[in-house]
Amino acid sequence: MTNNSAFTIVVGFDGSKDAQAALDWAVDEALQRSGRLRVITAWTQQPMSWYPALLETAVGGIGVVDSAEEDAKAIHARALESATARGVAVSGQLVHSHSAASSILGAAEDADLVVVGSRGHGGFSGLRVGSVTTHIVNHAPGPVLIVRPKGPAKGGRGDAESAG
Repeated sequence: MTNNSAFTIVVGFDGSKDAQAALDWAVDEALQRSGRLRVITAWTQQPMSWYPALLETAVGGIGVVDSAEEDAKAIHARALESATARGVAVSGQLVHSHSAASSILGAAEDADLVVVGSRGHGGFSGLRVGSVTTHIVNHAPGPVLIVRPKGPAKGGRGDAESAG
């Protein structure tokens, strides 16, 4: 953790609705703490995949993707622009990796807080917490905050849960 520098928040961003909620939360926190944000977007070329491919978008539509790397670059650029537009000191990494969780954890070694969405684009939509988030919670070097998109209140719970 950093002791004598700006409060550093690492946020994993894959363009999903949950990741957008995490980014928004992290930006607000960075603004409140006069901190800085480090956005991590990991991508991989799936074996046996051919492009263009059809992918579900964060808003539930269908989009055509020419390449996994180009899609990740566009997603990452949108995240950086969004944070910068709100006045946050932001840096980022676009990482080619087979493990998004490992990429985020590597970037979080000197961070004060890791913020992730509860789940990303994974195929098991019924899960409350995805595999990347679970791995990060179990292996993070410091505090982790899990953010879910705002929705109908269930049992009086908020939209952020802390772990660690």
